[in-house]
Amino acid sequence: MSGATVLVTGGAGYVGSHSVVQLLNQGFKVVVVDNLVNASPECLKRVEEITGKKVISVLVDLCNKDEVDKVFSKYKIDCVIHFAALKAVGESVSMPLTYYRNNVGGSVTLLEVMKAHNVKKIVYSSSATVYGTPQELPLTEDHPTGLGCTNPYGKSKYFVEEMLKDLVKSDETWSVISLRYFNPVGAHESGKIGEDPKGVPNNIMPYIAQVAVGRRKDLRVFGNDYNTLDGTGVRDYVHIQDLAVGHIAATNKILNPNFCGWKVYNLGTGSGLSVLQLVKAFEEASGQKIPCEVVGRRAGDIDASYADVSLAKKELHWEATRGVLDMCRDTWRWQSLNPNGYGESE
Repeated sequence: MSGATVLVTGGAGYVGSHSVVQLLNQGFKVVVVDNLVNASPECLKRVEEITGKKVISVLVDLCNKDEVDKVFSKYKIDCVIHFAALKAVGESVSMPLTYYRNNVGGSVTLLEVMKAHNVKKIVYSSSATVYGTPQELPLTEDHPTGLGCTNPYGKSKYFVEEMLKDLVKSDETWSVISLRYFNPVGAHESGKIGEDPKGVPNNIMPYIAQVAVGRRKDLRVFGNDYNTLDGTGVRDYVHIQDLAVGHIAATNKILNPNFCGWKVYNLGTGSGLSVLQLVKAFEEASGQKIPCEVVGRRAGDIDASYADVSLAKKELHWEATRGVLDMCRDTWRWQSLNPNGYGESE
């Protein structure tokens, strides 16, 4: 379905920007809307360098209905990929209203404008956090959601999924796919774009990379007494490039005129890695030593989480192809070429 025009909310962010590269390379037309709260305009310039194509981008906050409406009036949008969200778990606990206004309220506004313009196809960027504490592993798409969500970030993802389900029930002409990702890591192989968190990283891979490049002293490992192979938490890390390809597969599916309704897919590798395994792989890939300090567990953290990805393989014809060394090498290339992220031009 290349040639279609895709509106990408949060397209200057980490997952959004890598997906925009894939969309452009596949021949889609892309309109990015982003308020740049967690992103840099430099990122989209780099996307243009990588693809050799112009990116249409509009500075818009999704909570501003009039501005969102103007975008839909100006461009003929065929479908939407909705990444835009605040995403720091700890911050969400201290600022719940901000998270609900932005993540849930912004989604309501977007869907209202889509409905008004008769654009009823959306791929939603969800998260494995909707599963809460796993009742069994690997996690399948029919695992209960919402029950164990321990923070407003995870709850906001769950609430938007529930909203989308209700929308489809009320109007069967909507086509909605929710992609529940596990732990996105890595960077584009060019080293031009990657994960550039503002402030102290909440996720482990950019933290490791900042230690490797000398921005931070050591990696704090939260707990080594979990019921896992080496006592540290186990997660399903998936390469950002594999994830971006998954969005192309989902976009093609919702653009198929024979598809309508609600569908959800896990995107992960299907296997878990411990914190210490990830550190060891990064040391091997980068040649850098990563000093670690074991500290107490973080509230809400679980022993292990990894995906059953068989449904995405069967129905989206998608599976992750890149391993942990690829994830670490590409992260290191990005961080070593951009020690201060997008804050320092090369």
